[in-house]
Amino acid sequence: MRKVTAVVVVPTLILSFSTAWATEVTTTDEMHQDNAVPRSMAQIPQSHMFDGISLTEQQRQQMRDLMQQARHERSPISISDLEQLHDMIIADKFDETAYRARLDKIAQAEVARQVEIAHVRNQMYHLLTPAQQDVLNQKHQQRMDEMRKLASMPQASSLQAVSSTQQ
Repeated sequence: MRKVTAVVVVPTLILSFSTAWATEVTTTDEMHQDNAVPRSMAQIPQSHMFDGISLTEQQRQQMRDLMQQARHERSPISISDLEQLHDMIIADKFDETAYRARLDKIAQAEVARQVEIAHVRNQMYHLLTPAQQDVLNQKHQQRMDEMRKLASMPQASSLQAVSSTQQ
C-alpha cells in the first residue's frame, strides 16, 4: 500500500511544483501575447494580472528586465527535498514528524518565492500609467466577482464550471 501511495503522491508533488515554477517563468512572455491560451484561474492564480492591458514597448522591456532579474535571484525547486519526501513515503516505517518537518521546509521556501513574485508584480504595477492601473483594477474586480460566483455554487457545479473553462 505504501508503494502505491508513493507512486501516486510523489509524482503529483513533483508535477505541481514544476508546473508552478514553469508558470512563473513563462507568465511575462504570455502576458505580451494577445492570442495566449487562457487557463483556469484555479490553476494559476495571478497569472492573468496584466491581461487586457496594452503596454508600450518600453513597459514591456522594463517588465521583461524585472522578470529576468527575478529569475536569476530565485532559488530553484529542491529536487533533494522531493526525493527525501519520496524516501520517507516508501520507508518501512513512516516518520510523520520528519515528513512534516520536510513539508514545512518546502512550504517556507514556497512562501519566500511567492513574496519575491509579489514584489516583482508590485514593481510591474508601478510601471503602468494611472489609466492602465484603472483597467487592471477593473479586470481584477471582474475576476474576483467570477470567483465569488464560483465559490457560492454547490461543489459539483463549481467543478463543472472550472472544467468547462479549461476546454
